[in-house]
Amino acid sequence: MNPSHKPSPEELGKLLTVYGRKPVLEALLDPALDCRQLHMAQTNRHGGIIDEIINAAEARRCGLREHSRESLARISKNGKQDQGVALDIRCPDFSTVNHILPRLNDPHCRILALDGISNPQNVGMIIRSAVAGGVDGIIYPHKGVAALGPLVIKASAGTVFKAPLLFCDTLVQGLQQCRDMGANVAVLTSYAHQSLFEFQPETATVYVLGGETEGVSKPVMALANAKLRIPMAGGVESLNVAVAASLISYAGALR
Repeated sequence: MNPSHKPSPEELGKLLTVYGRKPVLEALLDPALDCRQLHMAQTNRHGGIIDEIINAAEARRCGLREHSRESLARISKNGKQDQGVALDIRCPDFSTVNHILPRLNDPHCRILALDGISNPQNVGMIIRSAVAGGVDGIIYPHKGVAALGPLVIKASAGTVFKAPLLFCDTLVQGLQQCRDMGANVAVLTSYAHQSLFEFQPETATVYVLGGETEGVSKPVMALANAKLRIPMAGGVESLNVAVAASLISYAGALR
């Protein structure tokens, strides 16, 4: 990215900042990733992996900026673990909930929404399953869900960089936008009577996955116009939320 070029809010929304020396070097060496700007602390000592990072960035003609440790911490949002290095990567399918609204009259449109899922490994595995299952979007609120960091990226096996993430401030806000455009809001709960596999929507559906301990929150439950369960045998009461996401992703794909 040209240092003199001020990116638009839409462009900024497509950037994911990776931090830490090894993750940054791995990203720079991956030709499939669109690496835009390398950020480094002025206190970094040259040699070893730092020189490898600089050489990889130069080979890709990636911009390089030096910062104070305090400024870099504001960029990485994790000054304790960024190791003096951060990298902006452009993710072309990152957008906002507004982007999906025109498609919500299509009954084949399938969206996942994350409600209070705090474990980054679960979030990463959900993203991986959603991308593999061809889900049209993943509503990812800025509040209440594990931040997009190294653990999410690792658990997603790198699929986060091409995932159709749809950002919003709060999940209630994002879901309300979808409902206003005619989409179903379907929550997964063991108390529902209708099976996920029997559900035949006539319009787009947002499938809400609740948090690991509390499940779907009350404000989100109040917006639901469909409640679905995953039938289970053998006395099993619940599934890991990432496993549930896999079943939703493939159940819709096979309809």
